[in-house]
Amino acid sequence: MLSLVTGASSGIGLEYATQLARDYHSDVILVSNQEKELPLVAADLAERFGVKTYWLYINLAELDAAERVYAFCQEHQLKVDVLVNNAGILIFNAFCNTPIQKIETLVMLHVTTFTKLCRLFAAEMIARLDTSSKRDKKGYILNMSSMSAWMAMPSIQCYNASKGYVLNFSKALWYELKPRGVRVLAVTPGSTDTGMLPFPDGFARFLRALGITMPPAKLVKRALRVLFKRNSKTCMPGAWNRIIVPIINHLPDWVVFTAMRRLPMFNA
Repeated sequence: MLSLVTGASSGIGLEYATQLARDYHSDVILVSNQEKELPLVAADLAERFGVKTYWLYINLAELDAAERVYAFCQEHQLKVDVLVNNAGILIFNAFCNTPIQKIETLVMLHVTTFTKLCRLFAAEMIARLDTSSKRDKKGYILNMSSMSAWMAMPSIQCYNASKGYVLNFSKALWYELKPRGVRVLAVTPGSTDTGMLPFPDGFARFLRALGITMPPAKLVKRALRVLFKRNSKTCMPGAWNRIIVPIINHLPDWVVFTAMRRLPMFNA
């Protein structure tokens, strides 16, 4: 098995690459914009788990990035069985104070490049499966959405809107690709403890203590289990998240405005 993971040199992407290599004995293609970290991560995974690793340094926010990733795989005759679309950014700011370039980067990552990667690799998976003699052979696409995709949230308006696109696109693609042997899963995690939470330290510790913030290892383990063992459209790890989403969606507007007044970006 060969897996391609975007944003694979750190955070949740690194955890996906690690668990795919360690627990599923998958060779891994690491794609990231972290030039120094990539070869080190690739060498480490190969040494620890005895798998083949390949790496590609690229800015996935560029218009032709998806085509260049696909061309890299074609050039090296790498046939991807598992595509993990993980790369992304979080913008935590008032919309009218957010630089347009940052918005453009987010949209390119979460919408344009993401969609084109699905298009290119899904078509190749289908073509390969149609000619395969193995009845149990499958292709897999895992797309990282967010719990925020289910709701409208001030201060991360671009993020949750784009993750809503990832969620709905993945659910529609599930119907199209399931009959062709390709599983598609949208993962919608809540707060994940990657060390970059946009919360004060005290509140972040409170979320960890309650189990609302999930460690990346636990999130990834759950997501991969659902991807390979079940045929679900979506996966929302964590019981807390299933409770929180409907509560937030039914909050009165005055509660939302009260919360906004406590955020510094709305008081500048």
